[in-house]
Amino acid sequence: MIEQLVPACVSTVATRADLHTDLLPTELRALGDAVERRRREFTTGRACARDALARIGLPGTAIAGGTRGEPLWPAGVAGSITHCDAYRACAVARTCDVRSLGIDAEPHAPLAQGIIDAIAGDDERRALAAHARGVCWDRLLFSAKEAVYKAWYPLTGRDLGFEDVDVRIDPRGVFEARLLVQHAELPGTMRGRWAVGGGIVATAVVVGAS
Repeated sequence: MIEQLVPACVSTVATRADLHTDLLPTELRALGDAVERRRREFTTGRACARDALARIGLPGTAIAGGTRGEPLWPAGVAGSITHCDAYRACAVARTCDVRSLGIDAEPHAPLAQGIIDAIAGDDERRALAAHARGVCWDRLLFSAKEAVYKAWYPLTGRDLGFEDVDVRIDPRGVFEARLLVQHAELPGTMRGRWAVGGGIVATAVVVGAS
């Protein structure tokens, strides 16, 4: 599903099963003493990453983790990994084509009670309430903000709170995220795409190279 949301220059790999790859020392250090479920998610994400890199002609390499747990990509590569129950995916591109990107996948189910108040402003909640039934709009909003953060952080090295982004979702499969904090590396607005299928909601944001 992620492949539907990104341009052709972005290589994507997704799976609904656990995959195996031999983790390299820096990856093992990033994984630490994680529980078994986290180990499977991490390993599958790295397996998807190796495959996605190969598809743009790059050799498999260690994808270590940064201070926020973010994947550290090889020089000249922008990428993002996501995982949730029964779905794991990776997207990568050369930085000559894409400056940064973020993908996110979530179960297509309503958020737990009270979560929407923590992630959405009043205007966002009113906009969601106006949409037709059939999509878990609160979960989609959460996913869109996660994708925005994943595209933001590699370029800025700064955290971005849910309250720092105002998202407007278009039922036609796109969304617009207005950044309420400014940074020289990014425009004031990011645009993304979304899809729902197979019990999953997926979102993607791509920051172009120019």
